[in-house]
Amino acid sequence: MFTLPPLVELYRHMEWADSAVWQAVRALPAAGSDKRVHVLLYHIHMVQHAFLAVWRGITPEYRRPEDFVDLAAIASWAREYYPEVAAHLPTLSDGDLAKPLALPWAAMLTERLGRPPAGTTLGDTVFQVTGHSTYHRGQVNARLRELGGEPPLVDYIAWVWFDRPTPVWTQLAQAG
Repeated sequence: MFTLPPLVELYRHMEWADSAVWQAVRALPAAGSDKRVHVLLYHIHMVQHAFLAVWRGITPEYRRPEDFVDLAAIASWAREYYPEVAAHLPTLSDGDLAKPLALPWAAMLTERLGRPPAGTTLGDTVFQVTGHSTYHRGQVNARLRELGGEPPLVDYIAWVWFDRPTPVWTQLAQAG
C-alpha cells in the first residue's frame, strides 16, 4: 500500500512544518512558559523518536517532559530527529514497508482499546508518524492563538505553494 517516495516527501514537509511551529513558539514569549505548549511539543517529538527506534530495531528511550529543562532543550532534541530519520528512510524498500511490525506498546493499546490492536505494517507506522505530528501541531497552533500569537500556515498544500521550502531551525534561547 505504501511506497517510499511519497513518504519521504511527507517527512520533508513534516520537518518544515515542525520548524515553522517552533519559530512561532519562539516568537511568542508567553509560549515559552506555557505548560500545554511544553507538553504538546514534547509529545510530538517523543512519538517521532519512539517510532524511529522501533524501525531501527532498538528499544525506544522513553524520556519524560520533566527531562527537559525548557523548550529550547525539547527543540534541540526535535531537531536531532530529522537527520536520523532522513538517513533511515532511504534504507527501506517498498517490500520492507509491507512487512508486519509489532509495536512494543501494543499491550498498553490492548488495555485502552479493550482488545488487541489489528496488525500493522512498517509502512502504516511510517505514515502514522506524519499524521500524528500534524494532529498535535494543530493543537499547538490553537494554543498559540489562545496565547495571542499567530500560528503559521503549515498545511502540506501550503508547503507545496511555497515551493517546498527547507526547514528553518533557530535557537530558542528566549523561548525557554
